[in-house]
Amino acid sequence: MSGDHGLSVTVPAALSCLEQIPALHVVLVGDQPLIEAELRRLKAAKSDPRRRIHHASEVVGMDEAPTKALRNKKDSSMRVAIDLVKDGAAQAMVSAGNTGALMATAKFVLKTLPGIDRPAIVSAIPSVSGHVHMLDLGANAECTSEQLFQFAVMGSALITAMQGKPQPRVALLNIGSEEIKGNDVIKGAAALLQASSLNYIGFVEGDGIFLSDVDLVVCDGFVGNVALKTGEGVAKMIRQFLKDEFTASFLNKLAAVAAMPALKALGKRIDPRHYNGASFLGLSCTVVKSHGGADAVGFANAIRVGVREVELDVPRRISVLLGQTLQTRSEPIAPTA
Repeated sequence: MSGDHGLSVTVPAALSCLEQIPALHVVLVGDQPLIEAELRRLKAAKSDPRRRIHHASEVVGMDEAPTKALRNKKDSSMRVAIDLVKDGAAQAMVSAGNTGALMATAKFVLKTLPGIDRPAIVSAIPSVSGHVHMLDLGANAECTSEQLFQFAVMGSALITAMQGKPQPRVALLNIGSEEIKGNDVIKGAAALLQASSLNYIGFVEGDGIFLSDVDLVVCDGFVGNVALKTGEGVAKMIRQFLKDEFTASFLNKLAAVAAMPALKALGKRIDPRHYNGASFLGLSCTVVKSHGGADAVGFANAIRVGVREVELDVPRRISVLLGQTLQTRSEPIAPTA
């Protein structure tokens, strides 16, 4: 029900995925009369055995405090959908709503996996080698070395499951590639990773997110969110610069016509809709966050991310890899709040 566009995005995206994924069943959670009206507007079939509506009387606002939403809106579409996953009536939950409220509610209801202190937000972003996964993208503004290590384990398990890479290349985001660079938290995380069975390759700087040959970049949520939004801003700026230059004169417009196939291919490679769908790793079940401003194409991709993670049983794979990784360390993980 939430996000910047609500039902005008989520319902058509769900219908599209139902057409494309035969094994998919969808529960549309929210205000039933409004959902039914949107289905009629889209001329959807009146009934579908793979589609049902579960009524929820409340909506969490995009600017609502997470604690308030958790405490006061137990019949919100967000809370009800997460409860359905907890009860086994659904296998994954996808939302474009309030990120903080979604994280707080999911962690409270679904709990974290054993050995994981905090869930982290991970997503694929475009790079010169295709794409790279990065976490945390905003769930944890401050982290300990131990938590960054846990993020690396979770991200490695995700990439192994989703891409079939047995030893994904893991890097820590830092202000330099030299071992002497960084604060104590980063240096401590590096030591833990070097002593583990993960394929840790060292530090990368900000440009290395997009240019280095790595599979996973690990950082705290504050740095990760800033880096992500910076990258998105640069991509939009380049698009605007290209538009300005190709419309500056008649000759430039002719050049734009000649360059159109390359421009379309470039636009497809950096289109954020194809990378929409950030997973909340570390929870006992699958929860996927769509960008609040995503259109139906982007939200459909977030649904597909959820489907893929359910098919590959990502939470279980994280638990297994965490156990295997801990066996290589001389000291067990100590809980960190």
